[in-house]
Amino acid sequence: MKREIKIGLTGIIALVLLFFGMKFLKGMKLFNTNDNYYISFKDAKALAKSSTVYADGFNIGIVSNVSYDYNRPGNVIVEISVNRNVKIPHGTIAALDEGMLGGCTLNLTMGANPADRFMPGDTIVGNAANGLMEAAANVMPQVEQVLAHVDSLILTLNTLANSPNLPQILQNAEQITASLNQSSQQLNGLLSNQIPQMTTTFNKVGENAIALTDNLNKLDIQTTLNKVDKTMDNVQAATDKLNSTDGSLGLLLNDTSLYGNLNTTVNSATYLLQDLKENPHRYVHFSLIGKKAK
Repeated sequence: MKREIKIGLTGIIALVLLFFGMKFLKGMKLFNTNDNYYISFKDAKALAKSSTVYADGFNIGIVSNVSYDYNRPGNVIVEISVNRNVKIPHGTIAALDEGMLGGCTLNLTMGANPADRFMPGDTIVGNAANGLMEAAANVMPQVEQVLAHVDSLILTLNTLANSPNLPQILQNAEQITASLNQSSQQLNGLLSNQIPQMTTTFNKVGENAIALTDNLNKLDIQTTLNKVDKTMDNVQAATDKLNSTDGSLGLLLNDTSLYGNLNTTVNSATYLLQDLKENPHRYVHFSLIGKKAK
């Protein structure tokens, strides 16, 4: 009888040790000093029991249970067990983040007011974060479009590579390259020979312009203009005198009677000279013998 009791006690102790050993291996403390909270998600994203719970990236507890909410179809209740020293403020959001290699982590983004906090047993708002897998899924359509363009490019390159005109195209490209090299050499020669000469010429022209400007600045333009004004005044005065009848020259130019008298005198002189030429004996007497007696 005592043997059966010993075997039974041994089995009970083994079961207890197994139970607590399992809890220890799952990350649970043997003597629970944690607070339990609940989180409601639309999709648990394969969140496993005993998964680590993070607060702003820091480990504060584990997922103690994941169950379907039969009272609200389409929702999943996640029970978390966190360290009793952790105070979860109102406004905290729980997010599920899928890893690239599988699995899912639960992260709590803490609220800003630690004085107003959740009590153990309260339900925290859950939110499905855009993890790496979801981000990759969003990028996949763009990747597919890029791959389609890459396929078209590869097909075009294959067509070009198999084209019989490819050698001619390469030869033309080589000729174009040679022409460009020659043009580049000519341009370099022009830049090295002609441009310095043109620059020197432009410098000389600039220096001459500066010298001309300096000479113009040295001229007394005002004095010259004053002299020109004085000369114009003299010309105007002379013109006025010519137009006036006060002077002899003005009378000569403006008095018609004087012009007539002068014309008559000239005509008389002309007639006298002509008569003197034709009849000189009327005006000059020569005597070869002597003076005639009176």
